[in-house]
Amino acid sequence: MKQVTTFIFLLILLSACGGRSKTSSVFTTEKEIPLRYAENLNLSTTEDYTIARLRNPWDTTKILHTYLLADKDKPLPEDLPEGTLVRTPLNKAIVYSSVHCGLLQQIGALKSIGGICDLKYIKLPEIKEGCQNGTITDVGNGMNPDIEKIIDLHPDAILLSPFENSGGYGRVEKLNIPIIECADYMETSALGRAEWMRFYGLLFGEAQKADSLFAEVEKNYNELKALVSPISYAPSVISELKNGSAWYVPGGKSTSARIYADAGANYVFAADEHSGSVPLAFETVFDKGQNANFWLIKYNQAIDKTYSELKRDYAPYAGFRAFKERSIYGCNTGKVAFYEDSPFHPDWLLKDLIKIFHPTLLEGYELKYFTKLAE
Repeated sequence: MKQVTTFIFLLILLSACGGRSKTSSVFTTEKEIPLRYAENLNLSTTEDYTIARLRNPWDTTKILHTYLLADKDKPLPEDLPEGTLVRTPLNKAIVYSSVHCGLLQQIGALKSIGGICDLKYIKLPEIKEGCQNGTITDVGNGMNPDIEKIIDLHPDAILLSPFENSGGYGRVEKLNIPIIECADYMETSALGRAEWMRFYGLLFGEAQKADSLFAEVEKNYNELKALVSPISYAPSVISELKNGSAWYVPGGKSTSARIYADAGANYVFAADEHSGSVPLAFETVFDKGQNANFWLIKYNQAIDKTYSELKRDYAPYAGFRAFKERSIYGCNTGKVAFYEDSPFHPDWLLKDLIKIFHPTLLEGYELKYFTKLAE
Protein backbone atom coordinates (compact mmCIF):
# COMPACT_ATOMS: atom_id res chain seq x y z
CA MET A 1 0.00 0.00 0.00
CA LYS A 2 2.87 2.33 0.90
CA GLN A 3 4.51 1.67 -2.49
CA VAL A 4 1.28 2.53 -4.31
CA THR A 5 0.91 5.74 -2.34
CA THR A 6 4.52 6.72 -3.09
CA PHE A 7 3.98 6.08 -6.80
CA ILE A 8 0.87 8.27 -6.85
CA PHE A 9 2.69 10.93 -4.86
CA LEU A 10 5.55 10.96 -7.39
CA LEU A 11 3.08 11.28 -10.27
CA ILE A 12 1.63 14.34 -8.53
CA LEU A 13 5.10 15.78 -8.13
CA LEU A 14 5.93 15.25 -11.79
CA SER A 15 2.73 16.92 -12.93
CA ALA A 16 3.39 19.80 -10.55
CA CYS A 17 6.65 20.51 -12.37
CA GLY A 18 4.58 21.78 -15.28
CA GLY A 19 6.98 20.49 -17.91
CA ARG A 20 9.72 23.00 -17.05
CA SER A 21 12.92 21.54 -18.42
CA LYS A 22 15.12 22.96 -15.65
CA THR A 23 13.08 21.33 -12.88
CA SER A 24 12.62 18.12 -14.83
CA SER A 25 16.32 17.69 -15.48
CA VAL A 26 17.10 18.17 -11.80
CA PHE A 27 14.37 15.74 -10.82
CA THR A 28 15.97 12.93 -12.86
CA THR A 29 19.15 13.18 -10.75
CA GLU A 30 17.31 12.73 -7.47
CA LYS A 31 17.83 9.73 -5.23
CA GLU A 32 14.82 9.00 -3.05
CA ILE A 33 15.22 8.68 0.72
CA PRO A 34 12.85 5.78 1.45
CA LEU A 35 10.04 6.48 3.91
CA ARG A 36 7.88 3.61 5.14
CA TYR A 37 4.88 5.25 6.78
CA ALA A 38 4.59 9.00 6.08
CA GLU A 39 2.02 9.68 3.36
CA ASN A 40 2.44 13.45 3.11
CA LEU A 41 6.23 13.68 2.99
CA ASN A 42 8.70 12.84 0.25
CA LEU A 43 12.46 13.19 0.67
CA SER A 44 15.18 12.91 -1.95
CA THR A 45 18.78 13.95 -2.41
CA THR A 46 20.96 15.27 -5.19
CA GLU A 47 24.69 15.85 -5.16
CA ASP A 48 24.23 19.39 -3.85
CA TYR A 49 21.03 19.52 -1.79
CA THR A 50 18.11 17.62 -0.31
CA ILE A 51 14.54 18.10 -1.50
CA ALA A 52 11.59 17.79 0.85
CA ARG A 53 8.15 17.83 -0.73
CA LEU A 54 5.10 18.13 1.49
CA ARG A 55 1.84 16.90 0.04
CA ASN A 56 -1.17 19.05 0.86
CA PRO A 57 -3.10 16.92 3.39
CA TRP A 58 -6.34 18.79 2.62
CA ASP A 59 -6.02 18.35 -1.16
CA THR A 60 -3.75 15.41 -1.88
CA THR A 61 -3.57 16.26 -5.60
CA LYS A 62 -1.46 19.31 -4.71
CA ILE A 63 1.89 20.06 -3.11
CA LEU A 64 1.75 22.09 0.10
CA HIS A 65 5.40 23.13 -0.01
CA THR A 66 8.75 22.20 -1.55
CA TYR A 67 11.97 22.83 0.37
CA LEU A 68 15.53 22.80 -0.91
CA LEU A 69 17.91 22.03 1.95
CA ALA A 70 21.42 23.22 1.07
CA ASP A 71 24.50 23.11 3.31
CA LYS A 72 25.21 26.66 4.49
CA ASP A 73 28.96 26.03 4.40
CA LYS A 74 28.99 25.17 0.70
CA PRO A 75 28.39 27.44 -2.31
CA LEU A 76 24.90 27.28 -3.79
CA PRO A 77 24.65 25.27 -6.99
CA GLU A 78 23.37 26.91 -10.12
CA ASP A 79 19.93 26.23 -11.60
CA LEU A 80 18.15 25.39 -8.37
CA PRO A 81 14.64 24.05 -8.97
CA GLU A 82 11.59 25.87 -7.68
CA GLY A 83 11.15 25.72 -3.91
CA THR A 84 11.95 27.46 -0.64
CA LEU A 85 15.70 27.52 -0.03
CA VAL A 86 16.73 26.55 3.51
CA ARG A 87 20.41 26.77 4.47
CA THR A 88 21.19 23.94 6.85
CA PRO A 89 21.87 23.09 9.55
CA LEU A 90 19.53 25.55 11.22
CA ASN A 91 21.08 27.16 14.30
CA LYS A 92 18.62 29.92 15.26
CA ALA A 93 15.11 28.70 14.49
CA ILE A 94 11.84 29.96 15.90
CA VAL A 95 9.67 27.02 16.97
CA TYR A 96 5.96 27.59 17.53
CA SER A 97 5.10 24.20 19.02
CA SER A 98 6.12 22.49 22.25
CA VAL A 99 5.83 19.20 20.34
CA HIS A 100 8.72 20.11 18.08
CA CYS A 101 10.73 21.59 20.93
CA GLY A 102 10.47 18.20 22.62
CA LEU A 103 11.66 16.39 19.50
CA LEU A 104 14.60 18.73 19.04
CA GLN A 105 15.66 17.98 22.59
CA GLN A 106 15.58 14.24 21.84
CA ILE A 107 17.75 14.53 18.72
CA GLY A 108 20.26 16.89 20.34
CA ALA A 109 19.19 20.06 18.52
CA LEU A 110 17.73 22.06 21.42
CA LYS A 111 20.66 24.50 21.17
CA SER A 112 19.40 25.48 17.71
CA ILE A 113 16.19 27.02 19.05
CA GLY A 114 16.55 30.79 18.98
CA GLY A 115 12.94 31.69 19.69
CA ILE A 116 9.64 30.16 20.76
CA CYS A 117 5.95 30.99 20.89
CA ASP A 118 3.43 30.33 23.64
CA LEU A 119 5.96 29.80 26.43
CA LYS A 120 3.20 29.00 28.93
CA TYR A 121 2.51 25.72 27.11
CA ILE A 122 6.15 24.58 27.06
CA LYS A 123 7.31 22.40 29.95
CA LEU A 124 10.95 21.87 28.97
CA PRO A 125 13.16 23.37 31.70
CA GLU A 126 15.87 24.21 29.15
CA ILE A 127 13.43 26.36 27.18
CA LYS A 128 12.16 28.18 30.27
CA GLU A 129 15.73 28.76 31.48
CA GLY A 130 16.79 29.99 28.03
CA CYS A 131 13.97 32.53 27.99
CA GLN A 132 14.97 33.71 31.45
CA ASN A 133 18.66 34.16 30.67
CA GLY A 134 18.10 35.61 27.21
CA THR A 135 19.54 32.81 25.06
CA ILE A 136 16.04 32.07 23.73
CA THR A 137 13.59 34.79 22.71
CA ASP A 138 9.92 34.54 23.63
CA VAL A 139 8.18 36.02 20.58
CA GLY A 140 4.72 35.86 22.13
CA ASN A 141 1.45 34.34 21.01
CA GLY A 142 1.65 31.94 18.08
CA MET A 143 -1.50 33.42 16.56
CA ASN A 144 -0.08 36.94 16.72
CA PRO A 145 3.70 36.86 17.31
CA ASP A 146 5.82 39.92 18.04
CA ILE A 147 7.16 40.79 14.58
CA GLU A 148 9.75 43.25 15.92
CA LYS A 149 11.25 40.58 18.17
CA ILE A 150 11.38 38.16 15.24
CA ILE A 151 13.17 40.74 13.07
CA ASP A 152 15.69 41.51 15.83
CA LEU A 153 16.42 37.80 16.29
CA HIS A 154 17.33 37.21 12.59
CA PRO A 155 16.16 33.57 12.67
CA ASP A 156 17.17 31.17 9.91
CA ALA A 157 13.71 29.53 9.80
CA ILE A 158 10.30 29.49 11.47
CA LEU A 159 8.67 26.15 12.28
CA LEU A 160 4.88 26.26 12.60
CA SER A 161 1.87 24.03 12.05
CA PRO A 162 -0.32 24.81 9.02
CA PHE A 163 -4.11 24.75 9.12
CA GLU A 164 -6.70 24.29 6.40
CA ASN A 165 -7.99 27.60 5.03
CA SER A 166 -5.86 29.54 7.51
CA GLY A 167 -5.47 32.43 5.08
CA GLY A 168 -1.70 32.41 5.41
CA TYR A 169 0.65 33.54 8.14
CA GLY A 170 0.17 37.29 8.08
CA ARG A 171 3.16 39.59 8.48
CA VAL A 172 5.49 36.65 9.18
CA GLU A 173 5.25 35.69 5.51
CA LYS A 174 6.68 39.05 4.44
CA LEU A 175 9.91 38.71 6.45
CA ASN A 176 11.77 36.63 3.86
CA ILE A 177 12.42 33.94 6.45
CA PRO A 178 11.83 30.29 5.41
CA ILE A 179 8.58 29.03 6.95
CA ILE A 180 8.69 25.30 7.63
CA GLU A 181 5.12 23.99 7.56
CA CYS A 182 5.03 21.20 10.13
CA ALA A 183 2.09 19.22 8.77
CA ASP A 184 3.13 16.01 10.51
CA TYR A 185 -0.02 16.11 12.66
CA MET A 186 -2.14 15.45 9.56
CA GLU A 187 -0.64 12.01 8.95
CA THR A 188 -3.07 9.12 9.28
CA SER A 189 -0.87 6.78 11.33
CA ALA A 190 1.19 7.23 14.46
CA LEU A 191 4.34 5.92 12.80
CA GLY A 192 3.62 8.12 9.76
CA ARG A 193 3.70 11.20 11.95
CA ALA A 194 6.74 10.02 13.91
CA GLU A 195 8.64 9.42 10.67
CA TRP A 196 8.64 13.18 10.04
CA MET A 197 11.43 13.37 12.62
CA ARG A 198 13.74 12.32 9.78
CA PHE A 199 12.87 15.56 7.94
CA TYR A 200 13.49 17.62 11.07
CA GLY A 201 16.77 15.80 11.60
CA LEU A 202 17.89 16.92 8.12
CA LEU A 203 16.91 20.52 8.89
CA PHE A 204 18.99 20.66 12.06
CA GLY A 205 21.98 18.59 10.95
CA GLU A 206 21.01 15.67 13.16
CA ALA A 207 19.86 13.20 10.51
CA GLN A 208 21.73 10.25 11.98
CA LYS A 209 20.28 10.75 15.46
CA ALA A 210 16.77 11.25 14.05
CA ASP A 211 17.02 8.12 11.89
CA SER A 212 18.28 6.10 14.84
CA LEU A 213 15.52 7.37 17.12
CA PHE A 214 12.84 6.57 14.55
CA ALA A 215 14.20 3.05 14.06
CA GLU A 216 13.90 2.49 17.81
CA VAL A 217 10.35 3.92 17.94
CA GLU A 218 9.29 1.81 14.95
CA LYS A 219 10.68 -1.39 16.48
CA ASN A 220 9.03 -0.79 19.85
CA TYR A 221 5.70 0.21 18.31
CA ASN A 222 5.46 -2.80 16.01
CA GLU A 223 6.40 -5.21 18.79
CA LEU A 224 3.63 -3.80 20.99
CA LYS A 225 1.15 -3.90 18.12
CA ALA A 226 2.00 -7.56 17.49
CA LEU A 227 1.34 -8.30 21.16
CA VAL A 228 -2.38 -7.51 20.82
CA SER A 229 -2.96 -8.67 17.23
CA PRO A 230 -3.94 -12.25 18.21
CA ILE A 231 -6.61 -10.97 20.64
CA SER A 232 -10.10 -11.12 19.17
CA TYR A 233 -11.81 -9.00 21.84
CA ALA A 234 -11.76 -5.29 21.03
CA PRO A 235 -13.36 -3.03 23.65
CA SER A 236 -15.02 0.14 22.38
CA VAL A 237 -13.65 3.58 23.24
CA ILE A 238 -14.59 7.25 23.05
CA SER A 239 -12.34 10.20 23.85
CA GLU A 240 -12.11 13.86 24.80
CA LEU A 241 -14.66 16.18 26.46
CA LYS A 242 -17.25 18.69 25.38
CA ASN A 243 -15.70 22.13 24.82
CA GLY A 244 -18.27 24.91 24.73
CA SER A 245 -20.98 24.00 22.25
CA ALA A 246 -18.94 21.32 20.47
CA TRP A 247 -17.25 18.04 21.32
CA TYR A 248 -14.07 17.73 19.26
CA VAL A 249 -13.40 14.07 18.54
CA PRO A 250 -10.45 12.65 16.59
CA GLY A 251 -11.42 11.87 13.01
CA GLY A 252 -11.59 8.25 11.95
CA LYS A 253 -8.47 8.67 9.79
CA SER A 254 -6.47 10.46 12.49
CA THR A 255 -3.36 9.16 14.20
CA SER A 256 -5.41 8.86 17.41
CA ALA A 257 -7.97 6.61 15.74
CA ARG A 258 -5.24 4.45 14.25
CA ILE A 259 -3.40 4.05 17.53
CA TYR A 260 -6.62 2.99 19.26
CA ALA A 261 -6.96 0.26 16.65
CA ASP A 262 -3.30 -0.74 17.03
CA ALA A 263 -3.90 -1.02 20.78
CA GLY A 264 -6.70 -3.50 20.14
CA ALA A 265 -9.71 -1.24 20.65
CA ASN A 266 -12.76 -0.35 18.59
CA TYR A 267 -12.95 3.45 18.24
CA VAL A 268 -16.61 4.43 17.92
CA PHE A 269 -15.88 7.03 15.19
CA ALA A 270 -13.52 4.82 13.20
CA ALA A 271 -15.72 5.10 10.10
CA ASP A 272 -15.29 8.89 9.95
CA GLU A 273 -13.17 10.05 6.99
CA HIS A 274 -11.41 13.04 8.61
CA SER A 275 -7.75 13.00 9.69
CA GLY A 276 -8.07 16.00 12.03
CA SER A 277 -10.48 16.81 14.85
CA VAL A 278 -14.21 16.86 14.12
CA PRO A 279 -16.63 19.14 16.05
CA LEU A 280 -19.79 17.25 17.00
CA ALA A 281 -22.87 18.00 19.06
CA PHE A 282 -23.04 16.31 22.45
CA GLU A 283 -26.11 14.37 21.30
CA THR A 284 -24.17 12.91 18.37
CA VAL A 285 -21.35 11.71 20.60
CA PHE A 286 -23.77 10.33 23.18
CA ASP A 287 -25.78 8.48 20.56
CA LYS A 288 -22.65 6.85 19.17
CA GLY A 289 -20.64 6.35 22.33
CA GLN A 290 -23.00 6.01 25.27
CA ASN A 291 -22.23 2.27 25.53
CA ALA A 292 -18.46 2.51 24.96
CA ASN A 293 -16.41 0.37 27.32
CA PHE A 294 -13.75 3.02 27.88
CA TRP A 295 -13.56 6.79 27.83
CA LEU A 296 -10.22 8.61 27.58
CA ILE A 297 -10.04 12.29 28.47
CA LYS A 298 -7.27 14.90 28.46
CA TYR A 299 -7.33 18.08 30.51
CA ASN A 300 -4.95 20.60 32.08
CA GLN A 301 -5.51 21.61 35.70
CA ALA A 302 -3.69 21.70 39.04
CA ILE A 303 -5.65 18.84 40.64
CA ASP A 304 -6.58 15.61 38.87
CA LYS A 305 -10.16 15.47 37.65
CA THR A 306 -12.67 13.20 39.44
CA TYR A 307 -16.03 11.65 38.61
CA SER A 308 -17.83 14.12 40.86
CA GLU A 309 -16.10 17.05 39.18
CA LEU A 310 -16.89 15.65 35.74
CA LYS A 311 -20.56 15.47 36.65
CA ARG A 312 -20.45 19.04 37.97
CA ASP A 313 -18.86 20.17 34.73
CA TYR A 314 -21.70 18.70 32.68
CA ALA A 315 -24.36 16.49 34.26
CA PRO A 316 -25.20 14.47 31.07
CA TYR A 317 -21.70 12.95 31.20
CA ALA A 318 -23.09 10.64 33.88
CA GLY A 319 -25.25 8.94 31.26
CA PHE A 320 -22.29 7.22 29.57
CA ARG A 321 -21.67 3.58 30.37
CA ALA A 322 -17.97 4.33 30.97
CA PHE A 323 -19.01 6.84 33.65
CA LYS A 324 -21.42 4.44 35.31
CA GLU A 325 -18.93 1.55 35.26
CA ARG A 326 -16.01 3.76 36.33
CA SER A 327 -13.86 3.05 33.28
CA ILE A 328 -12.76 6.61 32.49
CA TYR A 329 -9.04 7.30 32.28
CA GLY A 330 -7.69 10.84 32.44
CA CYS A 331 -4.46 12.43 31.27
CA ASN A 332 -3.61 15.65 33.10
CA THR A 333 -1.43 17.39 30.50
CA GLY A 334 -0.50 19.99 33.09
CA LYS A 335 1.45 17.31 34.94
CA VAL A 336 2.68 14.92 32.24
CA ALA A 337 4.39 15.64 28.91
CA PHE A 338 1.71 14.00 26.78
CA TYR A 339 1.73 16.52 23.94
CA GLU A 340 5.51 16.81 23.97
CA ASP A 341 6.12 13.04 23.88
CA SER A 342 3.36 11.22 22.06
CA PRO A 343 3.62 12.60 18.48
CA PHE A 344 7.19 11.36 18.06
CA HIS A 345 7.10 8.59 20.67
CA PRO A 346 3.80 6.86 19.86
CA ASP A 347 5.29 3.65 21.25
CA TRP A 348 5.10 5.13 24.75
CA LEU A 349 1.44 6.06 24.28
CA LEU A 350 0.60 2.71 22.68
CA LYS A 351 1.94 0.94 25.76
CA ASP A 352 -0.42 2.94 27.98
CA LEU A 353 -3.40 2.21 25.76
CA ILE A 354 -2.72 -1.52 25.59
CA LYS A 355 -2.53 -1.67 29.38
CA ILE A 356 -5.87 0.17 29.65
CA PHE A 357 -7.75 -1.85 27.02
CA HIS A 358 -6.14 -5.22 27.84
CA PRO A 359 -5.06 -5.03 31.51
CA THR A 360 -3.80 -8.63 31.66
CA LEU A 361 -1.03 -7.78 29.20
CA LEU A 362 2.24 -5.97 30.04
CA GLU A 363 2.42 -7.36 33.56
CA GLY A 364 4.01 -4.94 35.99
CA TYR A 365 3.75 -1.93 33.69
CA GLU A 366 2.66 1.34 35.31
CA LEU A 367 0.75 3.85 33.16
CA LYS A 368 2.88 6.78 32.02
CA TYR A 369 0.24 9.30 30.91
CA PHE A 370 -3.22 8.15 32.00
CA THR A 371 -4.67 7.42 35.43
CA LYS A 372 -8.01 5.98 36.39
CA LEU A 373 -10.35 8.73 37.56
CA ALA A 374 -10.94 8.88 41.31
CA GLU A 375 -14.38 9.43 42.83
